[in-house]
Amino acid sequence: MNSPAPQDTETATQAPVPRAPLHPDVLRLGLVSFLTDVSSEMIFSVFAVFFTTVAGASSALLGLIEGMADFSASSLNWLAGWLSDRSGRRKGFVIAGYAFSTLAKLILVVSSSVLGSSVFRVVERLGKGFRGPPRDAWLSGVAAQETRGYAFGVHKALDKAGAVLGPLVAYGLLFWLGESAATYSTLFLVAFVPAVISVVVLTRIPDRPGAVHERESVRQSWQQLSPGFKRFLLPAGMFALAYFSLGFILLKAHAVGFSVTQTVLLYALFNTACVVAAPLVGRLGDRVGRSRIVMLGYAIYACINLWLMCADTRWEMVAVFAVYGLFYAIEESQSKAFIADLEPERRATAMGVYNFVTGTVYLPASLLAGALWAVAPSLAFGTSAALSLAAVVTFTLRRPSSVE
Repeated sequence: MNSPAPQDTETATQAPVPRAPLHPDVLRLGLVSFLTDVSSEMIFSVFAVFFTTVAGASSALLGLIEGMADFSASSLNWLAGWLSDRSGRRKGFVIAGYAFSTLAKLILVVSSSVLGSSVFRVVERLGKGFRGPPRDAWLSGVAAQETRGYAFGVHKALDKAGAVLGPLVAYGLLFWLGESAATYSTLFLVAFVPAVISVVVLTRIPDRPGAVHERESVRQSWQQLSPGFKRFLLPAGMFALAYFSLGFILLKAHAVGFSVTQTVLLYALFNTACVVAAPLVGRLGDRVGRSRIVMLGYAIYACINLWLMCADTRWEMVAVFAVYGLFYAIEESQSKAFIADLEPERRATAMGVYNFVTGTVYLPASLLAGALWAVAPSLAFGTSAALSLAAVVTFTLRRPSSVE
């Protein structure tokens, strides 16, 4: 029996219904993400250049560390999701993850060496990996199904609003104090403050427990996940192989002629575009079906990489960062909303499995990008474009659906 077309039974075929109001906890969780991203993106907006200039690391080592960071973020995802679904608890796991990432940022305050910077990047991502699946399942629980895409979009918009402010604060510090090792130390210390505040805010939000599956092992929880979700993992994993670190695009901008300070502004532009686009693509996904939006994201990323193969002017890089913000809004919010549709019962586990699979692939993806970049940057971008298009084709053939 053939599977139905992607999300044929979703809202695209239903009569319009009154739109449910946005739950206030969506905004509260968004505030936590906002404060955390102010902190994290102050650091990340300068990290690639800091790591390869001040610390003295190579671009190949940057690829290795970025891949290891992504892998560390994914390494605890499955475990955290399973533990959250097994116990039904969300808040405790989320607090632990945010607190761990906050403490990791102290490493940069006391060390600017290649080793210290590498350890920070990997350890900080461990906290992200532990908090992610329980937080996304928590968000799924408070968001109504008919506006779930919008809820995830609003949360991502607040999250990336912090990523707009963070690079601007970094830019202000670099402009005011100059580009020096001492300035970076000051920047990392300032970034620690909003991270602490975010943990305090999180403790004041009431928990939203899920269903308890206390007797399920990791293997049993995997077996109970929906076939549609499992089919989605193949194209998602293929796309993850194409999805290398944004740090390489920042290096491309630097090579085109942007200074370190100006690349921070480009990063702020990318995040601003994401803030504007996230709620809009969320509403669009609620109307036309989220599977179409996910495929659109894959296609946009392929186009971006094809453009980067030949982009050699400053205005082109400005446009690339704006379009990249649109892609990121789709990939980081609507994929999770899509998973929540595919797996209504064990959402934390599904989020964890998805993050684990894609994050595991990020390591070879970043290693591949670093190696190809050393040969020719256009080769890295061309390979990414080809893999993205392959993911679109695979998604179409696999036809993951919330209805079996």
